[in-house]
Amino acid sequence: MRSLAQHRHRQHQEREAAGSGWKASGYVFTRPDGSPIEGATLTRHFNTLLRRATLRRIRFHDLRHSAATLLLEQGVELVVIKELLGHAHIGVTATVYAHVRLRLQRDAIDLLGKALRDPAQPSARPDDGDEPPLCAAPVR
Repeated sequence: MRSLAQHRHRQHQEREAAGSGWKASGYVFTRPDGSPIEGATLTRHFNTLLRRATLRRIRFHDLRHSAATLLLEQGVELVVIKELLGHAHIGVTATVYAHVRLRLQRDAIDLLGKALRDPAQPSARPDDGDEPPLCAAPVR
């Protein structure tokens, strides 16, 4: 939030400096005169930042994919992610992120297996003999 507030302040100063030359584009991130940032310029600056940070080269668009994947992994509903990404149909979102959903499903099954306790693992709580033993097998 602080970074966005600082950016808004800088952009307001740029707007004042540009005066009547300011081009109201409606974008959050613009050139100093308010016009949209060219795609090639954005890519060049992004690649420079990646190099300085000694990170592997990725496409700027991959950030969108990473954000959606992280949201899905945090339990955000697919329909919400669809709306954030601007996909017209949920089927597009479901197809693109099917690999993440499958991994999350496997993780959920693994958690279920742990909840049912693998008989080979010692129980965390002592057996007082009042409950019948659980019979479980690892699920994969």
